[in-house]
Amino acid sequence: MTERTGMSWRVAALAVVAAVAVACATNPATGQREFSLMSEAQEVALGKESDPQIRREMGVVDDPALQQYVDGIGHRLAASTERPDLPWSFAVVDAPAVNAFAVPGGFVYLTRGILAHLNSEAELAGVLGHEIAHVTARHSAAQYSKQTAGSLGLLLGQIFVPELRPFGQVAEAGLGVAFLKFGRDDELQADDLGAGYATAQGWDPRGVASMLETLGRLDDGPDRKGVPNWLSTHPMPADRVARLDARVSSLRAQATRELAVNRAAYLQRVDGLMFGENPREGVLRGNTFLHPDMRFRLEFPQGWQVQNTPQQVVAQPQGGGGYVFLQLVQPGQARSLQDVAAADLGQTGLQFVEGSETRVNGLPAFVGTFRGQMQNMGDVVLRAAWIRHNNQVFRLAGLAGTNAYRQLQQAVDGTVQSFQPLSAGEAERIRPSVLELYTAKAGDTWESIAAVPGQKLVPAARLAIINGFSPQERPQAGDRLKVVIEGR
Repeated sequence: MTERTGMSWRVAALAVVAAVAVACATNPATGQREFSLMSEAQEVALGKESDPQIRREMGVVDDPALQQYVDGIGHRLAASTERPDLPWSFAVVDAPAVNAFAVPGGFVYLTRGILAHLNSEAELAGVLGHEIAHVTARHSAAQYSKQTAGSLGLLLGQIFVPELRPFGQVAEAGLGVAFLKFGRDDELQADDLGAGYATAQGWDPRGVASMLETLGRLDDGPDRKGVPNWLSTHPMPADRVARLDARVSSLRAQATRELAVNRAAYLQRVDGLMFGENPREGVLRGNTFLHPDMRFRLEFPQGWQVQNTPQQVVAQPQGGGGYVFLQLVQPGQARSLQDVAAADLGQTGLQFVEGSETRVNGLPAFVGTFRGQMQNMGDVVLRAAWIRHNNQVFRLAGLAGTNAYRQLQQAVDGTVQSFQPLSAGEAERIRPSVLELYTAKAGDTWESIAAVPGQKLVPAARLAIINGFSPQERPQAGDRLKVVIEGR
């Protein structure tokens, strides 16, 4: 062995020892030795790299007072943890999904959707404490390490209709590091630690349990930005709240001061908070899709399920069988809408059957029928309109298997013919849904409250959940509640 070879061997050996030292790091929250490929410096670097992307892709709620309120509670909680010196950051992101998440290094995010479903400052402290615990106990770092070690992708899954791939790629959300899914043990540990952090700073730890009970009643899917619902990223075993009860009782018994709930103060903070989709990005009212910024409206068939994503709007009848979808297309150098259509479908292999240039509610359009084959669908028919409006071209199309299309053709044609411009006044009148405070009266039920004019924007069962009740419970006279109204 030469001196050079011996030196190389020693350097390699030291590298292996260093890697093992990192991989067998001590968990700062539990004191236990555990597998991790990330040092604290690497955690912070990953968080600082992810934070701008998360804020850019999801947006941040434009309410400085609310942001300051959440950030202040977050920093107060973080100060009493085992890792107070991380560069903690707390933000409310503009997503209607009900969720909260954290990335390594101390970057914590709450959606405005989850704020709408909390009912006290103690519950807010419970959510923040839970997410802080995922950082202090290095759950996020450990999950990241496991996925990296297994060479698994960390990107959040694409939001798309698989059969529509030939019509353009849907952008990946790039938020996978934020939505790493934790196991049962991690969630239980985060519950315990979060309750302790909240109690240490003077909040009633029962807020953690009541928050979990509310979120456990939800069954929503992801929102239009692909942000998953709480239950998709936070497993909710049936006994999770029950297991937390003993910890909460112990914490309350050991408390040396009165513990705060602060329900009224919290409700005042979220009064006026936007609820549901941001209409600036398009909003569905009944079966009508409205886009005030792009200044158009269209009608989807009654009873169809509609999903609005940043890349497209897709509608599907109950039971499936076909799609109607709306997308923006790039006209390129094409001189006519027929040329736009030809270029748009050029790579799909679909064959032109018939069509012509026409007008749809006064807007120039090319409407045509195409046939071909598509993966997972076999022989298909595409009925599509390319419509020019406000210097943009929209593709509004129906797609179905050859046999199914006969049953959907009328619905597809009706949707195409419903596309029309919105006037400036009509666009201005489209307001977001917002929370408003309401005092329950004797005899009120969730059904009666939801039936009040202007409060029909969420069903009675969802109204109960928003207020921390099960749908079977009735509000009591004098209860201060949140209702959803159309913004003024």
